[in-house]
Amino acid sequence: MSLTKPNQELRRDLKDAAALLKWSGVDLFVIAKRLLAAGDEEGANDLMKIALALQDAEDKLVGYADEVKSSRIVRARTDK
Repeated sequence: MSLTKPNQELRRDLKDAAALLKWSGVDLFVIAKRLLAAGDEEGANDLMKIALALQDAEDKLVGYADEVKSSRIVRARTDK
């Protein structure tokens, strides 16, 4: 069964948000490595914790997008 346009948009939005979180996490890991190389272990560890939290949120959004695809989550029609 194909998705309705609102559900296609919801799935795309969820996947876009997940991708943004993924690349933000990657960027934070790169910065954390630089901090670690500069001797700032505490700062590096703090950034890694944030990056891991972003990864968890990304995984959830990807899961929600999969649920939209399988029609377990459906965007309700809104009256404008």
